[in-house]
Amino acid sequence: MNERTLTVDVYSDVICPWCYVGKRRLERALKTWDGVPVNIRWRPFQLNPTMPRNGMGRRQYLDAKFGSSAAAQAIYDHVLTAGTEEGIQFAFERIARTPNTFAAHRLIWLAGHPDKQNEMVEMLFRQYFLDGGDIGNIETLSQAAANAGLDRAAIETFLAGDGGIEAVKAEEAAGHRVGIRGVPYFVFNGVNALSGAQPPEQLLVAFRQSEAGLSVGKAGV
Repeated sequence: MNERTLTVDVYSDVICPWCYVGKRRLERALKTWDGVPVNIRWRPFQLNPTMPRNGMGRRQYLDAKFGSSAAAQAIYDHVLTAGTEEGIQFAFERIARTPNTFAAHRLIWLAGHPDKQNEMVEMLFRQYFLDGGDIGNIETLSQAAANAGLDRAAIETFLAGDGGIEAVKAEEAAGHRVGIRGVPYFVFNGVNALSGAQPPEQLLVAFRQSEAGLSVGKAGV
């Protein structure tokens, strides 16, 4: 790693609304950051690693995870408020299925090679939280990739094969080894970390301390 570059690894899942909020807050922090260049790398973390490959109906998922749709709504009301503050108009009512996100993480991994991870993550968040798209579906993922500037046909071929599977598993396993249990989770220069959708001010403090070689939060990856 270039010693004059601050690298931030963001462990995230594309069905995590707080990860979308965290992305917006990170972007706000970056707009006011006046230090060394920052390299953002998106890392995989599946909130539901045992989810069936084809996902499950949204109501069934909410009942299983929260006990009822009403209980889920109480939790999502808080997220809706945070989203509005960050310019995100969450449309949870449009989501018909909760997907298995492993294929989406493979796509994010692949997008890192032409340095389009940020665009890819943004498109997946939009597809899921704004449009209610099934981002476990190859066709939906391929369209999101095309919207991010990637070649749709090449993506369809990639997702139909086994490319990136071992790499994504290895990256996710690395996160679990250091104790990551929830996302978003930010790791600065491979050492320092912050958990949760932190406000821009806190992220800027982490940038400054990490740039100076100081410790912030717990030891990371």
